[in-house]
Amino acid sequence: MRVSTFSTRSGVILVLAVLLLVPGLVSSLHSGVGGAQDNAGETIDDVAKGGCLCHNGAADNSVQIILDDVPYGWIAGETYEMTLQIIGGPAATGTYTAGFAMRISAGALSGDGLQNWDEDVTTLTHTEASASKADRMWTLSWQAPEAGTGSVDFWITGNSVNGDQLNNGGGEEDKWNQLLFSMQEGSDSTSALGTRTLFAGDGNVSPPEPDHHGVDLHHMGAKLRAHWLGLLGFGAVILVIIFAGLMLRYSFSTSYTGRTNQLRLRYKLMRRGDQ
Repeated sequence: MRVSTFSTRSGVILVLAVLLLVPGLVSSLHSGVGGAQDNAGETIDDVAKGGCLCHNGAADNSVQIILDDVPYGWIAGETYEMTLQIIGGPAATGTYTAGFAMRISAGALSGDGLQNWDEDVTTLTHTEASASKADRMWTLSWQAPEAGTGSVDFWITGNSVNGDQLNNGGGEEDKWNQLLFSMQEGSDSTSALGTRTLFAGDGNVSPPEPDHHGVDLHHMGAKLRAHWLGLLGFGAVILVIIFAGLMLRYSFSTSYTGRTNQLRLRYKLMRRGDQ
């Protein structure tokens, strides 16, 4: 009995020691990330501000963090819908492809398939379902604060992963980058400017390969009709040329029988004169 108890305790201690010595075996946070995080004895006050160090020790500019439909200035009480996308990093070979942690200094964040970290509306992160998107893209909403708040700061950390559900612990496969900016309080003049696209990265973006090549005929619409009309017009010109040639060849030479006989008679007379 004592031997069995000793063996059980030894097994538990051995498992704990392995987990402590190999932090990279800890599963990734595909269900969302935010707030303070511990990594190899180092505490990150906020993932959105400090970066996702559990996957890699430093930001990588080959990962593009793109935020689209960003206003030039915010108007109090307005809600702005933006699109966040991550491009670059490793190819996703597993279930999960990417994630992000976002924080703002004022206002409220929300989004379909997204969540506030610890129910804090100034934060936003992915969910387990939205972390598996092949296009690494999310649509989020930001409700601007009350008038007089001033400039609002945005911190976004985006993580591109290979999908093995493991933290690399400083490995080279999973990569992340950050997009940081401030937005001023706007007016009618800034609203008239529309929206813009902000991004962080080296700008070396390779567009995804198309799923198929070519265009279905029923999707071409007016372009297809114009194509066929052009072919019909070209065919009509060819037919007119052929018709004109036939008219010149047969109508003006053989239709006038009298004229043809005169030519033949003149030819015969000329031959007799030669003889």
